[in-house]
Amino acid sequence: MLKVGLTGGLGSGKSTASRFFKSLGAYVLDADATAKTLLDNNEDVQNELVKEFGSDIIGVTEKVDKKKLARIAFQDEDHQQRLNFVVHPHIHNAIDIEFDQISQTNQYSLFIVDAALIYESGYDAHLDYVIVITAQLKHRMERALQRKTLSRDEILKRIDFQWPEKDKIGIADYVVHNDSTKEELKKQITSLYEKLT
Repeated sequence: MLKVGLTGGLGSGKSTASRFFKSLGAYVLDADATAKTLLDNNEDVQNELVKEFGSDIIGVTEKVDKKKLARIAFQDEDHQQRLNFVVHPHIHNAIDIEFDQISQTNQYSLFIVDAALIYESGYDAHLDYVIVITAQLKHRMERALQRKTLSRDEILKRIDFQWPEKDKIGIADYVVHNDSTKEELKKQITSLYEKLT
């Protein structure tokens, strides 16, 4: 079973590509969902975050409040790096454990790790291949604004915290340009799936 990273900047269409891979028969692990589960349920992660950022990030449930944490973590690059330094080793470990469990089932030939920060976190070293989904900034902005979860300024700030697209494209094993329709994206993902399996 190949372990393949799927990454792309905010609004690139990475999540849509991920769904296409899943519908074709790949096992898809969503690193964001894994991170949220760790934040909610892993006491070590919560304690380390409180140690790093203080008790202001604790919500009414006595657990880390993800919105409070995001406000602090995304204020500048230093805070973002401190968050990543705490959380990434736990996420990497969780992904490796899940990969080992899934590979024992012999059900899948492709294990996709859907993660925005594959290169930034150094997780690319754990993978057979990395696929980068890329799109022009205007398309990324349109898609990100459609979600209605972040303002234009917040989107630009988060884009700034990620590696520039050209850097990711330069070291990717496969690059998918997503500036057209969903059908075109599906065609490219199907072709990649067939190549990798």
